[in-house]
This record gives sequence, C-alpha cells and structure tokens, in this order.
Amino acid sequence: MKSKKIDRNKTVKLATAGILTAIVIVFQFIGASIKFGTFSVSLVLIPIVIGAALGGKWVSTWLGLVFSVVVLLSGDASAFLAIDPLGTVITVILKGTLAGFVGGFAFELLQKINTYFAVVISAILVPVTNTGIFLIGCKLFFYETIKEWGVGLGFENTFTYMIVGLVGINFIFELVINIVLSPSVVGAVKALKRKGNSALKKSK
Repeated sequence: MKSKKIDRNKTVKLATAGILTAIVIVFQFIGASIKFGTFSVSLVLIPIVIGAALGGKWVSTWLGLVFSVVVLLSGDASAFLAIDPLGTVITVILKGTLAGFVGGFAFELLQKINTYFAVVISAILVPVTNTGIFLIGCKLFFYETIKEWGVGLGFENTFTYMIVGLVGINFIFELVINIVLSPSVVGAVKALKRKGNSALKKSK
C-alpha cells in the first residue's frame, strides 16, 4: 500500500511538471514580445514558484531549465549570442536553472513554518537569482560591449548602466508581479494539495 502511495505521488509530480512545463513554454514565448526597456519580461517565474510548491525543488529546477532553453530558442538572447555564444548559453542556462533550484529549496525549507511565507520568499528569490546570475554573466562575458552600450546612452558608470539600463525596470516588474500574485499562488497550492490528498485517501 505504501508503494502505491509513493507511485501515485510520483505520478502527480510528473503530471504537475508536465503541465507547468507547457505553461512555462507558452508564457516565455508570450513574454518575449513584451518589453520594458532593453529586454523582454519573464512571465514564467510564478509557474516556477508553483512548481516548487507542488513538486519540490527538482521540479522547479527543471522548469527553470526549460525557461532557459526557451529563452535561447525564442531569440530573446540574440544580442548576446552575437557577442559570445558560449558565454550566452552558460549565462542563460545557469540563471534560469539556479533560479528554479533556489526558489524550490527556499520553499521546501520554509513551508514547515508557513506556506504563505514560503511562497513569498520563493517568489522573491526566483527573480533575484535570475537577475543576479544575469548580471554576473554580463560582467564575465560581455563587460566591454556593455560598457560601450552604456557610454553610447550617456552612462559614465558601466555598473550603473547594467542595473538601471539593462535590468532595472524588468526586475522591478517581475518582482512586483511575483509578490502581488503570491496570495493567489498560496490559494492554488493549498487547493491542489487538498485535492491530491483526497485522491490519495480514496485510492487506499
């Protein structure tokens, strides 16, 4: 009976991962056409948080990887691919994948305290990690080119341009959206978990 419960839990996680994977792909292609400033916004961060809440850190890590691959395929990273293809792939893959892992790890760690608190912190850490890794990648692989971009736009300080010109508006938008939607995510997570627990009890 215990093995059946484990198998059902795995099935539920796989189904959740499959549905959220499709959502991430659709959301990222939609988000690629919405731009605030230089780059498009990421609409997939909330599905990653939901994946963390419903499936754990490995599901959210998978969703972060899918997000990264779609970014590369959608052409959203084309400006950087033209400068350093390998550096672009490394940066994009790491920023999405680590964002998923960090968000999932934080949720698993904090959900024992409070579900709402865990979702909010996870929702904050996902965009912070995503943007933070992007900035590190910019420094390691694209700094000289970004410096030229900044000078062309009147920025004397390259780091200021990276924060204000490259990620500022997008990061604020993504962070606010995540925080604002957190209560809805909590409600959805609790409802889905109750439904899943009910299904498990009926199967016994």
